[in-house]
Amino acid sequence: MKKLFLPLLLLSGVLGAQNVSKIDSGAIDGARYRILFPENWKGKLVMYAHGYEFMGSKPRQSQDPAWLKRMTPFLERGYAVAASDYKIQGLALVQGVDDTEALRQYFVKTYGQPDSTFMAGHSMGGGITLATLENFGQNYQGGLPMCPLAGRIYLQTRKEFDMFATFNGLFPGIATSLHEIFDVSKSKEPMPMFAAFRKAAIMKKAIFAKDSLLAVEFAKHFDMKPDDLAFALAFGEGVLRDVAQKAGGNPYDNTNTVYGRFPNALEVNQKAERLAATVSQNTLFDKYDRTGNINKPALALHTMYDQLIPADLAIASYENMLQKQGKQAYFTVKYTNGQGHCNFTDKQTGQAFDELRAWVKSGQKAKAGFVE
Repeated sequence: MKKLFLPLLLLSGVLGAQNVSKIDSGAIDGARYRILFPENWKGKLVMYAHGYEFMGSKPRQSQDPAWLKRMTPFLERGYAVAASDYKIQGLALVQGVDDTEALRQYFVKTYGQPDSTFMAGHSMGGGITLATLENFGQNYQGGLPMCPLAGRIYLQTRKEFDMFATFNGLFPGIATSLHEIFDVSKSKEPMPMFAAFRKAAIMKKAIFAKDSLLAVEFAKHFDMKPDDLAFALAFGEGVLRDVAQKAGGNPYDNTNTVYGRFPNALEVNQKAERLAATVSQNTLFDKYDRTGNINKPALALHTMYDQLIPADLAIASYENMLQKQGKQAYFTVKYTNGQGHCNFTDKQTGQAFDELRAWVKSGQKAKAGFVE
């Protein structure tokens, strides 16, 4: 393990701005980490899991000043926050679970057993939060999955695949074809985040120039605003290229899929790109996939509108698994009027965390509903 330290001037600025008295930075088996200690540390800990990072994105979480601000609701309540960068970027659900657990063990060995430990994360990190409770729940008092990738991972990433298949049939030549994305013999590295933003801007103009009314209908089908369609496609391409490389092929198959709920469903099905799977979905999606088998309180926080992970899609899938396991008593959902993926205020995050802690302390399940 190699220790890493921030330059003194940067560190002093960070500590003062975020009410942080100490930062422990380093690496565990190649995964960099960062642990923040507030001035009023009360021996309590939040393990935090970050969301999907575009391949090659910089800075990594441990060096990103924006991450420090997002942790404010936990730090203000006297909790230390420990977070791993994970060994890999992109779709890193399995690595995120393993690297987070390795960091938790390091924390306990170095600083002692916390009085209480909570798991929290955004987006893919919300999925890691649920997977951690399912597999390592004995180490936690509860979890705060925010805008989580909560459903079965194959089904949630399949949404990106189906969006491309139908979009490319209706708007040919604007987005990358699925055949190119999953041709691993010609595969390219997934685009960095800023390249995706640039591509989205170009695609947006082309989409509305071709057929603005059709674009509105298409976006509505995938539960997003028309202005968000181009970025959702650029983001989806990054995810699918990442899956293709990590799986060594295409784990999806839509040769038998009938696409419904489109106003022009017959045209959509006749024109959609069709691909057969070339690798098993278990290659990437089996280990730590959602099961719904939790034994500790989990309070999920969602925005009303989420262009990447619509709340009803994610929650319905997870609730079905909870019901099958008989674990509904351990799960409740709060929602905000936020517009956009993980678009929460610090106040909303803090309120949700407070309700989770009250649930753990009292044993009385937090009520589902609106958070202002």
